[in-house]
Amino acid sequence: MGIEILKETFDDAERDAFAAKLQRCLEAMRELLARPGFGEGPPSVGAEVELDLVDAAGRPAPVNRAVLAATNDPRVTLEVDRFNLEINASPAPLAGRPFTFMAGDLSAALAATRKAAHEHGARVATIGILPTFREDDLRSDALTDGVRYRALSRSILQVRGQPFPVRIQGEDALDVVAPDVTFEGANTSLQVHLRVTPDAFARTYNAAQLATAVVLAVSGNSPFFLGKRLWDETRIALFRQTVDDRAGALDDDWRPARVSFGHGWVRRGALELFEEAVALHAPLLPVCDAQDPIAELRAGRAPELRELRLHQGTVWRWNRAIYDHDGGGHLRIELRAFPSGPTVRDMTANAAFAVGLTLALADEAERLVTQMTFGQARRNFYEAARRGLDAELLWPSAGPPSPRVQDAATLAVALLPRARAGLVDHGVEASEADAWLEVIRARVEARTTGARWLRDARAELGEDAWAGRGAADALARYVALSESDEPVHTWPRL
Repeated sequence: MGIEILKETFDDAERDAFAAKLQRCLEAMRELLARPGFGEGPPSVGAEVELDLVDAAGRPAPVNRAVLAATNDPRVTLEVDRFNLEINASPAPLAGRPFTFMAGDLSAALAATRKAAHEHGARVATIGILPTFREDDLRSDALTDGVRYRALSRSILQVRGQPFPVRIQGEDALDVVAPDVTFEGANTSLQVHLRVTPDAFARTYNAAQLATAVVLAVSGNSPFFLGKRLWDETRIALFRQTVDDRAGALDDDWRPARVSFGHGWVRRGALELFEEAVALHAPLLPVCDAQDPIAELRAGRAPELRELRLHQGTVWRWNRAIYDHDGGGHLRIELRAFPSGPTVRDMTANAAFAVGLTLALADEAERLVTQMTFGQARRNFYEAARRGLDAELLWPSAGPPSPRVQDAATLAVALLPRARAGLVDHGVEASEADAWLEVIRARVEARTTGARWLRDARAELGEDAWAGRGAADALARYVALSESDEPVHTWPRL
């Protein structure tokens, strides 16, 4: 986020100063975006992958600092809970073989992390939510020891004024109370970054909103939490509720959630998303930097806009606008909805499908958003998270009535050629696009996502066995198979 957090509590004067600095950052961004040539350049892609550390019994292993130190890899960083780490893959130009590069970079960092974890009696699990979690794994002492994490937790609880009720209805019903933001650390994700030009931002962002549900439906990997059978991608429901700063009933509170799919189609560009985040959400970490963004502009430099980036990092849109000052400044779209795992090959295929479909739909996004309301796109997102391959998605139709209902699996396969065109038209080698999209096609044909493999394993073992050693045994098998890097649709049954 760019600013070091050195304290855990803040007063009204600090909040007022931060609010004023946010407005100055927005002023600088308006000027930047109006400058000819700002943010121009070829598209690039990058990724972040969050990880869980588990012990021999399949329980979360709170050793992230020790593993990080042993890894000694700048691509690996801490995350919210003591059993979380994150790998940041190096960005690469979209032209050529970017996804092969991404897979190689992630694999190298993951290998180093696995080796370091082994030295501390742990293994790495790339999975959306561990099936072995118990409530006592997620108490307040699970929080990573760091001022930033304590300050964030304290600020959300201060605004909220009470613990977090978590209610999710799936095949089973979950109704628990989270005492802290540590429940957020139960979620681990794949985050894909796509660099876009300012002129193309609105249509590309809207295209990403459309594409996300389709990709999410074929990539679910979080079917269980605290022993309950819930959504194919339970992360979506869990994350929203575990960092929610509203104290009222989730659906009745008039204030927007900090975790959301968004509030409408983007009409003007990236600026409106930054303005929206500032207007709708109180700052949680009001820490100001000495840099004056307007003075930086006057000196001919791209300002870092550290306060704006810090604030934006505490407003968790499933697709988020990113400003980066590197290289004279540029914009990215961060696609945040996809789960970690099961393998690097699976995650890279998900990234290729998401990027390709987004770029293909961007060319016609202005028409598509007239054929489908934003509310319908949001409905698709949650339908995909709940039901995965069995989801029924609405999709724009050339003729009325639009949109029309389509089976998610059938729709995903039908859209693969368009995703391929989106990649190839932007310089990705045809063989590269074909190789990664084939993983998606084969996965859908086999009807085997990570979520489905885990559900099948549980059904095969039976509920009594699952409640005993079964969940841990299934996770051990999952981790072993994920280390092979063979995509999940090729995995043998438990």
